[in-house]
Amino acid sequence: MKSLYLFRHGKSDWGADYETDHDRPLAKRGRKAAKAMGTWLRKTKQEPDYVLCSTAVRTRQTLARAAKRWTGTPEVVYTDALYEATPEAVIGLLLALPITANDVMVVGHEPTSSALLSHFVGEAAVRFPTAAIARIDFPILSWHQIEGRFGELIWFLPPRLMP
Repeated sequence: MKSLYLFRHGKSDWGADYETDHDRPLAKRGRKAAKAMGTWLRKTKQEPDYVLCSTAVRTRQTLARAAKRWTGTPEVVYTDALYEATPEAVIGLLLALPITANDVMVVGHEPTSSALLSHFVGEAAVRFPTAAIARIDFPILSWHQIEGRFGELIWFLPPRLMP
């Protein structure tokens, strides 16, 4: 069994001083939501052991805030391939994961997060708000088996449901 956590970056600060979209940071609301989501993952014992994270500033900040609350330290790979990625590109990254990666988190962007969730659980229309996380389980032993396989949506949690 393999679990995939899709984690969209927190709310970004459109009013901040940044040069490119890639450099746009988190807003206060985004920082707070990332912290809350990380705490929830720790409390429910659902921390990833492997993370693929976009190199965009807001995704890196989201991961840093969330991971600060975790008890473990996952292996983290930062990749430009997740910035403005197609679902097919992300699936390609998943296919290349090591067999030892069991609970994998992808920290990325829209519309990719919604498209991946829809692809893996049955082509439903999905709205993936900022800082939301979805967990999808796959009855596979290796990530290279994910191609063409549909997963089971275990939960979908937007940060507005956090206390």
